[in-house]
Amino acid sequence: MKTFPARAIFAVVCVGMLSLVIAACASAPAGKPSAGTSDSAWKPRQLNTTVSGSGASFPNALYQVWISVYTKNIAPGVTLSYQSVGSGQGKKDFVAGLTDFGGTDSAFTSDEVKAQVPDAIHIPTVMGGVLPIYNLPSVTKPMRFTPELLVGIYSGEITKWNDAKIAAENPDVSLPATDIAVVYRSDASGTTSIWTDYLSKVSDTWKTKVGKGSTVKWLVGIGAPGNAGVASTVQKTEGAIGYVEVAYALGDKFTLPFVKNAAGNYVQPLLANVSSAAENLAINDDVQQLAHSITNSSNPQAYPISAFTYVLVHKDTYTDATKAQAVVDFLYWGLTTGQDAANRLGYAPLPDNMRQAAIHALHAVKVNGQAVLDAPIK
Repeated sequence: MKTFPARAIFAVVCVGMLSLVIAACASAPAGKPSAGTSDSAWKPRQLNTTVSGSGASFPNALYQVWISVYTKNIAPGVTLSYQSVGSGQGKKDFVAGLTDFGGTDSAFTSDEVKAQVPDAIHIPTVMGGVLPIYNLPSVTKPMRFTPELLVGIYSGEITKWNDAKIAAENPDVSLPATDIAVVYRSDASGTTSIWTDYLSKVSDTWKTKVGKGSTVKWLVGIGAPGNAGVASTVQKTEGAIGYVEVAYALGDKFTLPFVKNAAGNYVQPLLANVSSAAENLAINDDVQQLAHSITNSSNPQAYPISAFTYVLVHKDTYTDATKAQAVVDFLYWGLTTGQDAANRLGYAPLPDNMRQAAIHALHAVKVNGQAVLDAPIK
């Protein structure tokens, strides 16, 4: 009998659930419209075109649900595809013009934008947490990790699960004397960028020896491609530890651990805690400056390894108006109606101020000097 990964079944269920709320959302009370457009008047255009994207595996579960619902129920003339190839490859594909949009958790730096893709806009779509997952069959309680433990494990300084430093943070857990098998992403990865950004913030030693980025020179461990590859490798290897986005941990039924945050509180990567990492975030008015690092937030409730994920679009170099319209309509729908799917898949919806800033950024997309989107900021 053929079996399917839990995360795949989870996504299929969510497609059905989101489909059921489409009609309700369409008749919901109107938000504040932008000039010249009423909320009730806007609907995605019925276009006939093909749009492709590639990139981060972090939001892939959500994007596949969005695409399925959107192309079946909302704009059936649009053919949409998104390949989960990792943030690094997604950025390369976008820069090379191989895709119409890119997915990344690892934002381009200002210098990279200037040198490679001057009109790139990072459109935040949802938030998520990156968490340590582990394979310890005898441990049933959620484990507690400090920044020092995570740095020590990924530095190769802590090599046994019953190490005194781990035991000190988990006094009620009977820890096995199993060797720790470290697993990391082998591809250029936004999830790695988030993970190493966090480790670099909490450890000067890590910052100096390893640093942050979508790829780094790891000190120990074995690599696996994609969030799915890391999750699968950890599942198959007793004593393994890896890092994945929350949706993959939920889909594969990993226990959600507690991680000590900057305020000294142990928190799980629950949606409210992920959202707390972005509270009171100052948002730049420049539509090309929407990328923010929110790891190691000082908010007492915040899960410390939280991040936005982004879709890359062009500000003014699209030449096919129909494709550009299809891209912005789909993203606008994702930033409004599509947000209802986020928490069902383990992602945190954007805070209203960031979501509205993202919609404002979509209004900046132009073809031959003409704005592509005319829709309310709500």
